[in-house]
Parts: sequence; structure tokens; C-alpha cells
Amino acid sequence: MTTRAASSLPCLQGPAAWNRILPEAPAVDVLCGDIRADVTIIGAGFAGLSAARRLKQIDSALNVVVLDAMAIADSSAGRNSGFMIDLPHELTSEDYAGAGDDRSLIALNRQAIAFAGEAVADYQIDANYFDPAGKINGAASAKAEAHNRSYAEHLASLGEDFELLDRAQMKDLTGSAHYAAGLYTPGTVMLQPAGYIRGLAAGLRRQGVRSFEMSPATAFSRQGADWQVTTPKGRVSTGKIILTVNGHLESFGFERDRLMQLFLFAVMTPELDAEALGKLGGAPRWGITPSDPMGTTLRRIDTGQGGNRIVTRTCAVLKPDMRLSGKHVARAAAVMQRKFDRRFPQLAGLEMEYKWAGHLCLSLNGVAVLRELEDGVYSGCVQNGLGTARGTLTGIGAAELALGVTSDITRHFGAETRPKKLPPQPFREIGANAVLRWKEWRAAEE
Repeated sequence: MTTRAASSLPCLQGPAAWNRILPEAPAVDVLCGDIRADVTIIGAGFAGLSAARRLKQIDSALNVVVLDAMAIADSSAGRNSGFMIDLPHELTSEDYAGAGDDRSLIALNRQAIAFAGEAVADYQIDANYFDPAGKINGAASAKAEAHNRSYAEHLASLGEDFELLDRAQMKDLTGSAHYAAGLYTPGTVMLQPAGYIRGLAAGLRRQGVRSFEMSPATAFSRQGADWQVTTPKGRVSTGKIILTVNGHLESFGFERDRLMQLFLFAVMTPELDAEALGKLGGAPRWGITPSDPMGTTLRRIDTGQGGNRIVTRTCAVLKPDMRLSGKHVARAAAVMQRKFDRRFPQLAGLEMEYKWAGHLCLSLNGVAVLRELEDGVYSGCVQNGLGTARGTLTGIGAAELALGVTSDITRHFGAETRPKKLPPQPFREIGANAVLRWKEWRAAEE
């Protein structure tokens, strides 16, 4: 009998602020007792809920169950910055361009965005939670401006639209004199990630998908022709399993010592009052990614997305055991407070209302894990820090694999190699975190 027991479960520090600033969610539905499903999805983030939607598109009669260890949108899906990006966004490169011809991946990213947009329309999700506003690569230094020009040349070679912004335009947009220049690209969708995930889950429930929160899959085992998934208070007997747990794939014994378990940190202001908004100026909504991938990401949102607030995200730490302490969040929050104060001296000292960490997973060679792991067990994991678009794609692809459907998505990810083996411990953690600290220092004002 094959058994896979989880060696760890999600443990994230701080509140999922995007979820907290929305109206109170319905009471969670915990799995209690024994039930039956055709397909059980473990993980209710972008990948898991996209997989559920794709399954129902292919076969509306399927009995689909989704399990999550946390409340809907309290996990990493409600802790990211909400950028659903269509263009090359290689986090390990100097300027996001990466190497090679990115046209096929751009097309896939846009397929993910279209899939999400159709879900917004079909499930009547608030349009404020899916805003096709584009994004800006902000540059505060001459080095960062050079990164932007390099990236612009790459985009031009691909025939992609962009606009270079000067210092005055950046200040008019953001209210901050910090940025010397910017590179605007129109294809990114700015999500209220928790709002989108909540709406997706609610729409799927109306389609008959049963989702259970606070119901972690602690193990799954082969029971004759079926699999049995065990949670603390219940069990699911199921024909197939789809794992959409990103880095927690390693917890079930798959791809051990091949996945980099990273955490990023973010803070969010309280709702800005009229006086603060007057001091700030700028537009009510915008999103900035740093020209240097190790720099600082910023979002400004308005009442349609949860209040007039600014989100700051930076700092990264590798934790192979996927366990953080409150000290990690406190250290990062202090760094982000300084970065906020530097960008918005007119609001300097404003105490952040929320401080949190989010988990992401990368492979050394930038590949996902989208394949059949065992007979009837499929994976749509390892988003390489691009969880909104890449997670949507791997969720769709895992559903298609489970039902024997071939597509551009399954062909693309199916052609990828396995994640590369990582250096042994303790060199992995010590070395990676030293490199991360150095890259943060090198990013300087970005």
C-alpha cells in the first residue's frame, strides 16, 4: 500500500492583509466524516481553484472536492502583491528578461489572464478585484534606468508595447519623488488577490465544487483502485488527486532537496485619511515592480479594493524547513518602514497596520512540476515566485493531465526537465541567504 504523509503543514507569520481588508468571509466549512469524490484537489490557491474550474469545464458532471489547510485566501494566495503579469518576469535575471525567445510563455501568461478574466465574468466577481491597469518598473538610480532600457530593448524585439516615463511623470503618478524613471507595460492585471480567490471559490461552489477549509491533507494512501485522503476530522475516497500545494510538494516526499523554499515579506498602511491623501497626491491606483528584481514592490489601492492604502513588499529569506519566526517578520518590517519613509517623506513615520510573510517556491533551473507523480496523482506545483499567472497555468495543466487532455500548457510544462538538485544543508541555507542579503544590498535604492 502506497502512503504519503505530510511532514509539515503551512505555517505563515502575520495576517493575510488582503483578506482582512475585505468584508468578513462566510464561516469556514471543515471536512468532517467520510465523503467520496472523482477528483480531490489539495490546495485552494490560484493553482487549485483554477484546476477545479478547468475540471468542470472539461466534464461538468465530475464530483470535485478541494481541501485547504487554511481559510480561503488566508494562505499564500492572499499574501502576494497581486500582479498578474503577462510579460517575461524572470526573477533570477538582472532585468526580468531572462534568456531566449519568450513569445510562447507570453502567450501562455495571456491565456492564464484570459482564463481568470472569464472566471470574473462567469462568477460575477467584483471587477475592482481584476483591474487590467498595467504596471510600472520603477527606477531610482542610473543602474536601474539601464536595467529598464535593457528590458525595453528586449520588449521591442518581441514587438511588445511599452512606455518610458520620466521623473515628473513618476511623481505625478505615485506622489513620490523617489523614482527617476519608469517603464510602463499595459498587459498586467492588478488583482485584489484575496477578493479574486474568494470570488473564484464562491463561483465554484455554485457549480457544485465542494471546498473545505481548515482541513489539511495530512496523508493520502492507495486503497485498492482509489486513493484515500486523510484530514484531521475526515477522509475523502477519490479516484484521482491533484496536488496544488506549491513548495509543500516536498512535504509529501516529492522533489526533495530540489525545491527552494522562500519567504517574502510585506506591510500595509492603515486606511489613509483625507489629510494623508492630500499630502500624498498621485493617482488612486498603481503598481510598481522594482527594475532590479531584488528591490521593493509597491501598490497603491483605493476603496474598491479594500481602502486607500499602500502596500510595500521586499526582503527574502530561504527556509528549507518552511518555518519562520516572528523575528523574521519584525526584521523585514523595519526594513520596509525605512523604505516607505524614504519614498514618501510626507507620510514618514506612519505606522503599518499589517505585517506578514508569504511562502513561495522556486527551482534552481526555473522549471515547474506539472506531471503525473504516481498513478492517479498529479502535480501543478512550483510557480517560481509567479503564483498568480504561473499558478493559474499549472492548475489548468494539472486538470488537463488528470483528464487526458493535451494542450499548449501541458506540452510546454511537460517538456521541462526536473528541478535541479540543490546543494546540501547547511550550505544551501547559509549560502542562499548570504546571496539574498547581498542582492538586497546591491539593489540599494530600488
